[in-house]
Amino acid sequence: MRSDAHRRSVMASQILLLLPATAVFLVFLALPMMAVVGESFLTFVPGRIGALKGGPLTFQNYADLLDPAYIRYFAQTYFLAFCASIIAVLIGFPIAHHIVRGASAMTRKIWLFALIGLMFLSALVRVYAIQLTFGTVGILAPILSFLAIDTNGYIYVNVVIIAGILHYEIPMCILILIGAVLNVNPRLTEAAQSLGASAYKAHLTITVPLCAKGLASAFLVSMTVGVAAFAIPLILGRGRILFVSNLIYSRFSEVADSPSGAAIAVVMTVLSFALIFGLSRLTTLLDRT
Repeated sequence: MRSDAHRRSVMASQILLLLPATAVFLVFLALPMMAVVGESFLTFVPGRIGALKGGPLTFQNYADLLDPAYIRYFAQTYFLAFCASIIAVLIGFPIAHHIVRGASAMTRKIWLFALIGLMFLSALVRVYAIQLTFGTVGILAPILSFLAIDTNGYIYVNVVIIAGILHYEIPMCILILIGAVLNVNPRLTEAAQSLGASAYKAHLTITVPLCAKGLASAFLVSMTVGVAAFAIPLILGRGRILFVSNLIYSRFSEVADSPSGAAIAVVMTVLSFALIFGLSRLTTLLDRT
């Protein structure tokens, strides 16, 4: 009896501790998202600000997204975010491994100080720094002109956008992967090398597989940053390349077509959840093998 009473007391205490967080989650996340989902089924009347309240529900806002123009927005958003995330992980993992395994204590502190400092750097400062360096009138413009690189070309604009996204993603990837590398016992690679494996082979067969979850986490965080990027494509894209976030902003603020913007936001959220679920399942399968 006393054990049951103690268990109920502990459970009640846990519920009380969770209530504030649950309330914040419901009020500031779940309720607004439910409002967005509801808005996506309303009918937009041209010339009217917002949707027609009380009107018939419709799936037309979602049907419109099958238009090739919308598909292109989603495709270029996720493709560029994917490319940037892969590059960020490939760059961040060796640096994180060096910080944990090869750097001295003082060097490690300097690295951490620099990485955390970059996280606090203003978004506009990052974007305009890229523009002033790689833009049409940037400091590298004479070199790019000498190399016959068209700074107004479609491919070049894509590369500049990826560079802008990497400004955010690389520091985050390194910080995430530092924890992943720290969780790997260095004696495992030492044992592999003592059995005749080269340092390179031991790294690929021991360290990398054991850091798979950390790599997946870094990739997911990078994809989140890339897909949700707003200022980067808006400024560096020069109006030629826009992300889904820019399209959502345009629908809500410029066109006042909130049902269309809400439908785009819902589809973007579903795709993001599908990506997270798929990558999580892939990581689980890799762990089992």
